[in-house]
Amino acid sequence: MMKKRVVVTGLGVISPCGNDLKTFWNNLINGVCGISAITQFPTDDLPAKVAGEIKDFDPKDYEIEPAFARKQDKFSTYAVAAAWQAMKQAGLDASENGNIDPFRLGVYFGSGIGGFSVMYRETEKMITDGPKWVSPLFVPTMIANMAAGNIAIRNNATGPCVPIVTACATSTHTIGEAYRAIMYGYADAIIAGGSEAANLPMGIAGFANAKALTKSEDPMYASLPFNANRGGFVMSEGAGAVILEEYEHAKARGAEILAEVCGYGNTCDAYHVTAPRPDGITQARAISDALTEAGYTSADRLYINAHGTGTALNDTSETKAFKLALGDDAYKAKISSTKSMTGHLLGATGAIEAIASIMVLKEGIIPPTIHLDTPDPECDLDYTPNKAVKADINIAISDSLGFGGHNGCLAFRRFEE
Repeated sequence: MMKKRVVVTGLGVISPCGNDLKTFWNNLINGVCGISAITQFPTDDLPAKVAGEIKDFDPKDYEIEPAFARKQDKFSTYAVAAAWQAMKQAGLDASENGNIDPFRLGVYFGSGIGGFSVMYRETEKMITDGPKWVSPLFVPTMIANMAAGNIAIRNNATGPCVPIVTACATSTHTIGEAYRAIMYGYADAIIAGGSEAANLPMGIAGFANAKALTKSEDPMYASLPFNANRGGFVMSEGAGAVILEEYEHAKARGAEILAEVCGYGNTCDAYHVTAPRPDGITQARAISDALTEAGYTSADRLYINAHGTGTALNDTSETKAFKLALGDDAYKAKISSTKSMTGHLLGATGAIEAIASIMVLKEGIIPPTIHLDTPDPECDLDYTPNKAVKADINIAISDSLGFGGHNGCLAFRRFEE
């Protein structure tokens, strides 16, 4: 079977650093931190006091009806908003007189947790008031596939619809699997990505008690990837959507092509439910698989959007993985962790960081790892400290590492005919 080329034609973002692509990108390259003190609930009894919250979000800006936003969990609403942006930029339309066959438009969209706020609220009602008070919408708003379902409904996407749940690697895997589906002819275009809305007292308590979250009370010095002073990650919420499209289909309708998807790696640590494999060999395999498929050579000018969570175990094992996958080329790669500004969006983080990687290829600017004032000696690669730099990049990768040992890596190239 002849492999088809897969390109990117649309991007959509809901994030602590902005609720549209332009704002998000400008904030990243200017080193603007989207983390703040938690405002949605009291934190007096919680060990973590900061998070990446979504600010100034109005569903109506994305043609989302107030009734929909009121009934749905935020993870679904954010997903629909990100997908709306991406579809608008791509110019795709699966309506009766549109430019794509609905059966050839798919949705690969996941969430690490799903409808956490609905689960939290309805569980409280069950315990306090009894079963008759549990909402009839509890299940269809809580289940993790519902973001994908709602996106499909609103875009008349009757092709393949596959939600994926692999913790913090979720949306790297949705984009990767969507890439493969188009490459082998199962769809002409797919809305791919992920969403998350887990900033709740239960979520904060669970991750904090697992020793994963920072205890810093200074939001401007809390998410510290590759910094010797790091103390854990910062929880964030939002969504990212990427329109992947078969090249000839995009070309025929005159779509603007933002980048080409050219590689994907997927491995598992098979080591521990939360800790990454410390020697980095399985993470490195996902990276090297993506680079091999992308045809990477030492002559390429590489950018890496690192998973870079700001936990001691992640940052050191990830650095080892880059060195194993790239050898001496690891030292000349431009690398950064945009989580220093966005925090960690869990199931949405892979899509958000894929979008940042695509923008690096398009704009030739490397976003910084902010507040990298005391680099960990074990993290000795070029992590672009503090300020953005211009660079002529022709290939970019984004890797994600999730609880359960799930590893994923995407490779993109600057588009050329």
